Amino acid sequence: MPDLDIIDYANQITCIDTHYQRPELAACYLLESEGEAVFIDTGTSHTVPYLMQLLAAKGIQPSQVKYVIPTHVHLDHAGGAGELMRRLPNASLVIHPYGAKHMIDPSKLIAGATAVYGEAQFAQQFGTLTPIAEERVIEAPDETRVRFGNRELLILDTPGHARHHFCIYDALSQAIFSGDTFGLSYREFDTEDGHFIMPTTTPVQFDPVAWQATLARLISLAPERIYLTHYGEIGTPQTMAEKLSRYIDEFATIAKSSNASPGEQRVADIRNSLKDWMLAELQAHGCRQSADIIEQRMAMDLHLDAQGLDVWLTRLEQA
Repeated sequence: MPDLDIIDYANQITCIDTHYQRPELAACYLLESEGEAVFIDTGTSHTVPYLMQLLAAKGIQPSQVKYVIPTHVHLDHAGGAGELMRRLPNASLVIHPYGAKHMIDPSKLIAGATAVYGEAQFAQQFGTLTPIAEERVIEAPDETRVRFGNRELLILDTPGHARHHFCIYDALSQAIFSGDTFGLSYREFDTEDGHFIMPTTTPVQFDPVAWQATLARLISLAPERIYLTHYGEIGTPQTMAEKLSRYIDEFATIAKSSNASPGEQRVADIRNSLKDWMLAELQAHGCRQSADIIEQRMAMDLHLDAQGLDVWLTRLEQA
């Protein structure tokens, strides 16, 4: 097992590398207050030993963890929730109402992911999905407030990336834990011009109109920083939101510009167009990594984004 890889930020916030796919691709967060703790996102079941190791390193007993809060049920964010809850005797799971049933009975998540990855690859990437007892699950609709210690978290319904997605606003740090709603921004692409950011349009619920409204709502809170699952803390939220808003529209335009047949042909065509867009944007951003290295590191993201855009186009065509 790789070493525990964490970043301690201000306001008792700890970022934990979930070791999903590669280093610094996916994170989850531990928040502390007055002898109580909360996990935001969980990674996969393979991540859980790291989370328990972190608690031990900080002198936190499993019984002190009050909530586990996945931003949504995509497996790189919530795949480990059931196994983590099994080890935290006093914790409740806080989840979007649309996602609750999949945490109680993950059979559809398993079936869907297995259909995409195959059984062997599913097991390698995600491990085992453990059901969570219904009585331990709290459905959190928009503007639910979650309290632990002397800290309060505000849950905000944030469709756009997925309909079952919420973000968490932490008043103490004046920060938003954004899951995938604020896109992805990998630290390896930071330059003198700041952070590079882009949408993540993973299947199957990309909705650019809803996403734009969500971004406007989040920025209206005037956050000082954003904590991304992919990856870590970023500043200048207003600037990042403006870029992300523009890029969401550009992703939609790229998808609509494809003349390929729906399905695999259109996914490949959109992926190639996204790759060209990304390489041009990174070059303009001052990134000096080679095109081959960039494409290698972003291969999974580009493929998932193209798949999601193809699903979105199909939905528009059917409508």
